[in-house]
Amino acid sequence: MSREERLSFSSRLQQALQNGHYSPDSPTQLAREFNMRFAGRPISVHAARKWLVGEAIPTQEKLRALAQWFGVSAEWLRFGANGVSAPAGSGASTGTSTGVRVQPRDVATIEILRRLDDRHRHIADTVIRLLADASLR
Repeated sequence: MSREERLSFSSRLQQALQNGHYSPDSPTQLAREFNMRFAGRPISVHAARKWLVGEAIPTQEKLRALAQWFGVSAEWLRFGANGVSAPAGSGASTGTSTGVRVQPRDVATIEILRRLDDRHRHIADTVIRLLADASLR
């Protein structure tokens, strides 16, 4: 792949980050946010930096995960889809395939929950389910 392809990918990735209200200049934030959403092997800050500066393009699996995170097509993210830009407002918030919108504060809460030991995670899960049940009544 050519340097031009890598730089074009980098530009689209930065655009998707900006549309999602993330910093296009923070490989640390990109790595952290990506790793929270990706079930496979996590990426390093160094790998995220290489994506952002156009030194590398992620694997197809990681590219699909990025596209899903930002609500764009993997084809657009990788190739620019023959000059077609990302949909307006795409990536404005983190979307999932179920249509649930995950806000930045939700991601921070999930990260806190992930750091809990099993006992405390079970307690937190129970409290969250009780609160959700109460709010549906």
